[in-house]
Amino acid sequence: MAWMALPEWATTVPAPGSRGGDASAAWQQVTSPVAVPLLRLAASLCLAMSVMLLAEKAYMAAAVLAARLLGRRPERQYRWEPIRDDDLEAAGGAGGGGAAFPMVLVQIPMYNEREVYQVSIGAACGLAWPADRIIVQVLDDSTDPVVKELVRAECERWAGKGVDVRHEAREGGRRRGYKAGALREGMARAYARGCDLVAIFDADFRPEPDFLRRAVPFLLHNPGLALVQARWTFVNADECLMTRMQEISLDYHFTVEQEVGSSTHAFFGFNGTAGVWRISALNEAGGWKDRTTVEDMDLAVRASLKGWKFVFLGDLMVKNELPSTLKAYRYQQHRWSCGPANLFRKMLMEIVRNKKVTLWKKIHVIYSFFLVRKIIAHIVTFVFYCIVIPATVLVPEVEIPKWGSVYIPTMITLLNAVGTPRSLHLIVFWVLFENVMSLHRTKATFIGLLEAGRVNEWVVTEKLGDALRMKMPGKGSKKPLMRIGDRLHILELGVAAYLFFCGCYDFTFGNNHYYIFLFLQSIAFFVVGVGYVGTFVP
Repeated sequence: MAWMALPEWATTVPAPGSRGGDASAAWQQVTSPVAVPLLRLAASLCLAMSVMLLAEKAYMAAAVLAARLLGRRPERQYRWEPIRDDDLEAAGGAGGGGAAFPMVLVQIPMYNEREVYQVSIGAACGLAWPADRIIVQVLDDSTDPVVKELVRAECERWAGKGVDVRHEAREGGRRRGYKAGALREGMARAYARGCDLVAIFDADFRPEPDFLRRAVPFLLHNPGLALVQARWTFVNADECLMTRMQEISLDYHFTVEQEVGSSTHAFFGFNGTAGVWRISALNEAGGWKDRTTVEDMDLAVRASLKGWKFVFLGDLMVKNELPSTLKAYRYQQHRWSCGPANLFRKMLMEIVRNKKVTLWKKIHVIYSFFLVRKIIAHIVTFVFYCIVIPATVLVPEVEIPKWGSVYIPTMITLLNAVGTPRSLHLIVFWVLFENVMSLHRTKATFIGLLEAGRVNEWVVTEKLGDALRMKMPGKGSKKPLMRIGDRLHILELGVAAYLFFCGCYDFTFGNNHYYIFLFLQSIAFFVVGVGYVGTFVP
């Protein structure tokens, strides 16, 4: 690096005609005209993106701090009157009174959810709301006839208890449009057209009975609000180290990103579940579209461009399950990274041309929401820390300033850690794991931007429910045998080899101590590459 003197052995010039001299000269002939300018350009671009990312993180941290110091809670920003237990009891009594409550449709899309269907249907049917003002709609796209029959039987069981629950299965097992298609067809049912609000829960979500009582008043008293989004909390965060890493990332998303969007712009991405929509706003925005794998974000952006506002309730929490197998998590991250990039490509000009929202909000949506958080964050994490910085070890003519290689990533890491104080001691593991996953997120981002082959790939995230406890082998039983191909991941192993080589080179010939990071990161890539992360259920 520029601020450190090279040791004597590193500056010794090999004698002309020797093997070392010939090899060094050949290497310099290759790197000087080609590799050095390209690597220098890549480093400059990555440093610029790092500054953009740090600025965004610092802005969000300041916005959250200001909102809390000024007491900008949703209850103070919007009109809100609590619905008391007495109101619900009066509405459900013999004298009626339920007509004063809005008609709520609860949608639960599911696909072969053997392990969790009972919990989700039971939680939805247990919501505290007048019985004549709520309809639970189970949108069952299951292709397994056994699971479909189990779901149907569970719906009939709750219907026998007096709950208006409908089991809807698309004819012929068609899954056109996947989740968006199921939600769209569910909204088209005759009984759904008379509803005012729609609450959506994925199959592993378990709302508390008071969910509607706490969320609906915001929509009831603020006609400009389209969406109330609740926060996720995780029933299996302590299942393994991988779920703890996910908890850190998602806690930051909710406690910082969603809260900032809600308090400063009244806009954020709908999380696809644990939210309540005003149906008139949903319809005005064009309803559910299946053009990307993020139908929830698509709807939120379109509704925002119509002038509708959203509110995030950080103290309204809904339990759900984190993917605990590497396979399920990788598929989920592909969808969550590819979809936003593809949506950005499709909606950029529509956002620019929009006349209903302010210029400030357009800048927020285009620059902060899409460009920095959904595209740059993924690309700079992998390209800079896993490709460019290691490459500078081999090409010492390109130098990374200390503020770019040490200070900025440290500050970004600390700002991300504030969402989950209980996991501060795991922050190093989180950094290494996020760098590994950035490989797939970066690949998915480019697939979305370029609309390449897997752009609309939709794989439902596997939920284990109680299957893990039932299927995991006991102490005296044999561990299940696995084929090598089921665990090996070539891309991760390739990056691990590259980082290990760069670390060895830096340890032997360098003097900037990058090898400490390179060895740790190569181990992380190797561990994921051999599939030794997450849980495995035979």
